[in-house]
Amino acid sequence: MLTKKIVLLAALLVPGVAGAAATAHLDHAATDIHNTASLQRGARNFASYCLGCHSAKYVRWNRVAADLGIGEEQLEQYLLPAGAKPFDTMHSAMPAQQATDWFGVAPPDLSLIARSRGVDYLYTFLRTFYADPARPTGVNNLVMPNTAMPHVLAPVQGVKAAKVELVTRDGKTEEHIVGLVEGTPGTLSGAEYDEFVRDTVNFLDYIGEPVKAKRQSMGVWVVLFLLVFWLMTYLLKKEYWKDIR
Repeated sequence: MLTKKIVLLAALLVPGVAGAAATAHLDHAATDIHNTASLQRGARNFASYCLGCHSAKYVRWNRVAADLGIGEEQLEQYLLPAGAKPFDTMHSAMPAQQATDWFGVAPPDLSLIARSRGVDYLYTFLRTFYADPARPTGVNNLVMPNTAMPHVLAPVQGVKAAKVELVTRDGKTEEHIVGLVEGTPGTLSGAEYDEFVRDTVNFLDYIGEPVKAKRQSMGVWVVLFLLVFWLMTYLLKKEYWKDIR
């Protein structure tokens, strides 16, 4: 009994495990926060497709520009919403109450979404929308069934169709979705769209912890320092105790 409780507690503490991984297979995102070009493309994608509904209120535009090597002119031309200043945080123009009226729930802030859900969850979620006429938005999702989010990336991905098979369990025959097949095409190929989503998720991973790359780089030097310090300590100890039997 105690073991079961520990396992359950661990599952609840690990982001995305209890809610997401149990419902659908998660594809590996293979993001790289050290890839500045990918982060720049992801910032553009975020500003173009996500910011209309979602905020990232814990992140400032000028911090993103400084970290990603984006000049002030490029920032204003490609990323900043109309009327926004470089020192502003990333706020959506959509009022929360209006969003609730339209979608039934206010879109979540995305500042920490990659840390809470995980990059594999986001990568798979954005790639597994499919047509579902029964839903108010006309689409559904394999990772988050009955999601309130419309498929805002449909113009670039297209809209896939669900592959349904009949499965008999306990004498009952039911329809089960076993995968997705091509439906209405978008402007990008499958491989191009995967890269598009990877860049976007990479950017979300970055804003979840802007100092992550620096922390990882510094961590290598800290470990090397500790190893050298340990070696020096060991040699000093041998020198002090060499004449003591």
